[in-house]
Amino acid sequence: MVQLLSSMISAQVDINTHVTDIVNVIKFESLDNIVLVGHSYAGLIITGVAEQIGSAISSIVYLDAFLPDDGDTLVNSSPEKVRAATFAARDRGEISRAIPPVAFFGVNEKDEAWVSSKLTPHPLGTSFTPIKMTGAREKIAKKTFIRTTGYQSPFFDKALAQCRIDKTWRTFEIATGHDIMVNMPDELSNLILDAA
Repeated sequence: MVQLLSSMISAQVDINTHVTDIVNVIKFESLDNIVLVGHSYAGLIITGVAEQIGSAISSIVYLDAFLPDDGDTLVNSSPEKVRAATFAARDRGEISRAIPPVAFFGVNEKDEAWVSSKLTPHPLGTSFTPIKMTGAREKIAKKTFIRTTGYQSPFFDKALAQCRIDKTWRTFEIATGHDIMVNMPDELSNLILDAA
């Protein structure tokens, strides 16, 4: 499976590819009144999905995720070390970048090997595509930001602070690592059900 996914990466894969994938699932499955959840990088994706098909989304959840503004890119929203590695990979003509080890994300020790076996390279084109926004996200009735306090990210801290100020957002802080869906699946399920 990992080999198959790696073979699907190309220089043409960017944020628009991932947004289109989700939009098409919603359209072709005739989904409506959905809770759309984006974790980490996928905060950019769900923002793009909202721009195209926001009327199908009743609730949007940013799960320890990037909360972009118009024109933001993943590379400009990344820590300096990741940014430098991304530019270096691009300069070498690579089409993907390696994902850090799971310990970096605070995955619990029991599940580290399992999560490691699922990791695949990240398409480099997603790092440089600017997100285009016209305010569709703000029109969604229910908006939630969930922050995991066991993972350091000034970008996610800034997003949490921004959402706290805006009373149209609900915010939560959970004491766990970045991959809350692995570390605390029941607690996360309850938060998402509550967000619905």
